[in-house]
Amino acid sequence: MIIQTGLRTDIPAFYTPWFLRRLAEGFVLVRSPYNPALITRYRLAPDVVDCIGFCTKNPAPLLPHMDALAPYGQYWFVTITPYGTDIEPNVPPKEQVMADFRRLASIIGPDCVAWRYDPILLNDTYTTERHLADFTTMCEALEGATHTCVISFIDLYQKVKRNFPEIRAVAKEDRLLLGREMAAIARAHGMNLKACHEGVELAGYGVDCAGCMTLSTYEAALACRLKAPRQPSRSRDCACHLTCDIGAYNTCAHLCRYCYANHDASSVHRAMAQHDPRSPLLIGHVMPEDRIHEAKQESWRDGQMSLLSLL
Repeated sequence: MIIQTGLRTDIPAFYTPWFLRRLAEGFVLVRSPYNPALITRYRLAPDVVDCIGFCTKNPAPLLPHMDALAPYGQYWFVTITPYGTDIEPNVPPKEQVMADFRRLASIIGPDCVAWRYDPILLNDTYTTERHLADFTTMCEALEGATHTCVISFIDLYQKVKRNFPEIRAVAKEDRLLLGREMAAIARAHGMNLKACHEGVELAGYGVDCAGCMTLSTYEAALACRLKAPRQPSRSRDCACHLTCDIGAYNTCAHLCRYCYANHDASSVHRAMAQHDPRSPLLIGHVMPEDRIHEAKQESWRDGQMSLLSLL
């Protein structure tokens, strides 16, 4: 199975000591965001966890501890954008994150790490010209460290509109211009450009619109086939395999203005004040009224020899 860590928060950036303790103790508890009294217990044993997926804007805190991850398959999405503190108040400088990206790739290999340049937004500062110039510079800096770059255009969720009221959707003509040019720039630097949740409007420019966190992505990283259970359809524009996230909403202190996972800054501060690195829960502790159930877990690795294992 695949354990996700980054669909609700950024665990490497803010919760590395807690995460390492969970690996050492061999299990984690996850409170349901929809039914807070319901807690799921996941084993974190390599015999059932085929891959751990990360989404982060700052991998640096976990890099000195990669030995703890060695028994597991891994796939990392590292987000690096051109935005400054006006948009991403607490994200480290881009030059530092790109250096850490290269260090990560040197440890686990370029097939196991992807660069996310998203979400793309446009305003008077971050114009199409600015994006193309900065994207080119970043491609030059990351060439050879990954084969994959993922883009998406900003989605105007209610949380986003509340925390970023001046933001506007990216017009179709701008999406097509950026998709066409960025696909060509990425190819020139040995990268396949993928679109996340954008339909197929960029496919004609050579953009891979089949999804970013797909089973085939993980299979390439693990060099084996995965017999994963079928997921219920989430969206006609999303083919990603998203299961078993161990994070929690309202817990990411990057406080990016476009974030869909935080309600607002005060909610984040309140939640993070309840974090205990010794607790099996990311936030808070198990309460008497809580109900804990064991997740059904098994390895999805196909024991049959495949072409992937011979590459």
